[in-house]
Amino acid sequence: MKTSRLEAFSDGVLAIIITIMVLELSAPKETNLSSLLAKTPIFVSYVFSFIYLGIYWNNHHHLFQITQKVNGKILWANLHLLFWLSLIPFTTAWIGENYEAELPIIAYGVVLLVCAIAYFILQSVIIKSHDNEFPLRKVVGSDRKGKISITLYSLGIGVSFLNTWLAIGCYAIVAIMWLIPDRRIEKSV
Repeated sequence: MKTSRLEAFSDGVLAIIITIMVLELSAPKETNLSSLLAKTPIFVSYVFSFIYLGIYWNNHHHLFQITQKVNGKILWANLHLLFWLSLIPFTTAWIGENYEAELPIIAYGVVLLVCAIAYFILQSVIIKSHDNEFPLRKVVGSDRKGKISITLYSLGIGVSFLNTWLAIGCYAIVAIMWLIPDRRIEKSV
């Protein structure tokens, strides 16, 4: 199978996820500045999650630009990733309303962690479904950036019991690491 249907479906799901997130944003009931400023944590959580979804969309796009064929395992691994990404609006809303509480910060971190693991699984299944000369195999290598991400998410989840702001900092570091897509994939296409 070619990758076009999988890519179109994934793009549609990610567009819906972002739409759900923006629909969760509500205007303040009052028309004064303090009411607007009270919505800042909700807006910041939306921006943060939008960036994360953008990173996943961008890297997913690059991943499937290099992928030559799709099979059932790749389809299921992709659905697995999309499932976890679809939970981002829930945790985004929860963290926006409760940004200093442990459990929402932990839940957000767990969803981000499992999204990273799901992406790692998808990438691995794609590599295993192609021959030894498949360019992605060389591009990914030991996937140091992916492993660092999983470590930082895990650290953030653990640290959230002590300080929620440190946990958010760990999650933010991962986003910063991934803002620039991997140029090695672009060069190999």
